[in-house]
Formats: sequence, structure tokens, C-alpha cells
Amino acid sequence: MAPDGLSLVSATIIPKDMFFYNLLKPWLGDGLLLSAGDKWSHHCCLLTPAFHFEILKPYVKIFNKSAGIMHAKWQCLALEGSTHLDMFEHISLMTLDSLQKCVFSFDSNCQESPSEYIAAILELSALVVKWQEQIFLHMDFLYNLTPNGWRFHRACNLVHNFTDAVIQERRRALISGGSHDFLKAKAKAKTLDFIDVLLLAKDEDGKQLSDENIRAEADTFMFEALGKSTPTNGFSECQFPRILTDSVCYETLQLLPTWDDLAQLPFLTMCIKESLRLHPSVTVIARRCTQDVRLPDGRVIPKGSICVISIFGIHHNPSIWPDPEVYNPFRFDPEIPQKRSPLAFIPFSAGPRNCIGQTFAMTEMKVVLALTLLRFRVLPDEEEPRRKPELILRAEGGLRLRVEPLSAGSR
Repeated sequence: MAPDGLSLVSATIIPKDMFFYNLLKPWLGDGLLLSAGDKWSHHCCLLTPAFHFEILKPYVKIFNKSAGIMHAKWQCLALEGSTHLDMFEHISLMTLDSLQKCVFSFDSNCQESPSEYIAAILELSALVVKWQEQIFLHMDFLYNLTPNGWRFHRACNLVHNFTDAVIQERRRALISGGSHDFLKAKAKAKTLDFIDVLLLAKDEDGKQLSDENIRAEADTFMFEALGKSTPTNGFSECQFPRILTDSVCYETLQLLPTWDDLAQLPFLTMCIKESLRLHPSVTVIARRCTQDVRLPDGRVIPKGSICVISIFGIHHNPSIWPDPEVYNPFRFDPEIPQKRSPLAFIPFSAGPRNCIGQTFAMTEMKVVLALTLLRFRVLPDEEEPRRKPELILRAEGGLRLRVEPLSAGSR
């Protein structure tokens, strides 16, 4: 009952519990993930247009290109005899490649050569996990005295400097070209990115986001997409049996995924949703009550309580999901009426503070999976890996899958 009751309550009454999230403040600042109250509401309104379908449409070409680079690497590795690949490593780099293009219009070639910026983000994600486990170092002044604290702040500075440089360069272009002409030219060329949208965003009073707030939102988006890794984890966990793979291939055979094509991939969508049910990227969310909250059954959660909601537990509840450990995408068949609560499946959280970028994540997963299954046969490794909850639910030791290139005649 708790998730249903809590989802109906304002985000100002049940804000995020900051015990863990405060560790991210030096990196992410007061972005949408960590802000609260009026600031969160204000930023949410300004950021929503960044995920409008007209902005997302051109990103499909970026996903296609980034997936193509990854697949070319797989083809080369297969020719060399390496077919057992750590999907998390490959998909993480592909995701970051796409993100830098969508957020900053920047091509780092990170899938083909090392990138300091990408290395810093990966290092920050790993350090936050270690920091979380060292409860006696949660006070900043103690953590800052440790080698990991030095590394953390060095990586923060590198990431911040990169984002600041992009914002300043774009703002100069906006001023010199005039905001209207700048927007018109980029919209016509379909090259409007996340930074552009934030620079041009204004509230009803004509007030814009500061450069510091724009940096916080850009860094937050990069963290959400890689640090929590919904696209990465959702893709990596799709270990389809052969019959399902064949069905998806049949569905995608005539398509080179475009925005309009994505609506014609119902079975692929079902497979992704079932993967996210079995292995949600974020396993737990926490909220703190700032006043008494009455649940539908009459029970009251007292003010000051921290409510921990297990997404993994909800997704594996046998009273909602029969045989919850079995991979069965037909649970999400749109042709079959569902009696379960809409809050029985919450891989992107729920309520007012759900993931604003979930359409972006689902779009990327659909494009990359469709192209992958047209070009490769993807088979699970011999052993099912153990899952380890860190920032996200990860496969311990990596998620190794076997990929076999498909010839044109076998598709």
C-alpha cells in the first residue's frame, strides 16, 4: 500500500532523503536530482521542454551512429576470435558517446580513444560507491583528507571545467548571433542540444537559469544516464532466448530505426520492460516525510519518517508477478488487459519526482537493441552472474555475453 499512498503526495511533503544524496552535491550541485521545494519545481518546469519529442527526434540519428561505432568494434573483435564481451563496458562507452553529442554537441570519439572527461565521470561514479560504504568519512572535511577525497575533487574539477567551457562558448554564440536567429538556425538544422534548451529557457517572469544551474543540470543528466545507467543496464540485461530474438528481428527486419519506426516495435518494447522489471537499474528509493502522511488504509506515516521503497521487491512480488524470476515479456503485452496497479512497475521511480529523462532512455534502448539484433546473435554466457546493488544494480565482475555477427542472408 505504501507506494500507492506516497505517490499521491506532493514532492514537497515527501522530498528525497539526503543521507546518501548529499555525497553527490560536490559533483552535481543543486540540479534536478538533488534540489527540493520551489527550486526543484522551477527547474522541473524549465527542463521539461528539453525532453519534448521534437527535441528527442534528431537524437535517434545520434543513437544510430553511436551504435554503429560499437558494432564495428564488435565485428573486428569477432574476426580476431573474441566473441565473449563485457556488455557493461561497451554499452557504457556507447551511452557516453551518445550523451556527449546530445547534451553538448561534442564528439569525443570515446569509443575509439581515451577521453579525460569520460574517465573522470567513471571515476566519480566508482568513488561515490566507495564513499557511501565508509560512513565515518561522510563528513566532507574528513573525506577531503583521504587519497580518494583528493581524487574525487580532482575529477569533479575536470568535469566542471569541461561543462563550464561548453556553456561559456555557447553563451557567446547566443549573444553574438542573437537568441532568436541562433535558435532558428539550430532548430532548422535539427542540432538543438540539451545545453541550447537550457540557455534559451525562461520562466513566466522572463528569468533564465544561471550558468551554475545549467552546469548542475548538465552534470546531473550525465550522471543519471551513466551513473544510474538506465540505458546501459536495461540494454545489458536483455538476454533474450532465441525465439524472442527471432521475433524482435522479424519486427525490425525492414527498419533502420527512426523516431516514427519506434512505435512499430511493440515486442521489442515488451522485452525491454521485462528486462527492467527483472533487473531495475535503481533498486531502492528513499523519501522523508515533512508532515504526517495518511495512507489509503488509514495508517499514518509520522512526520520525520524515512520511507524506503524497494523497487526490486515490488518488481519481484509474486502476488503481482506470477513466477517473478522468469523472463516473460508477454506480461507487458498491450493487447492483454492488465489488472495490476500502475505502480507495480516503476523502473523510473514514480510520482512527482520520477525520472524526467525516461523517454530519452527508452528511445536509446529501442534503437540500439533493434540495430544490435539485426546485426548480431546475442547469447548469454554459461553462468548467470550475481547481481550487486551499487549506484545501480550491476552484474558482479561484469555482464559477459557472446555475440555472433549475422550475415545479410541469415537475417
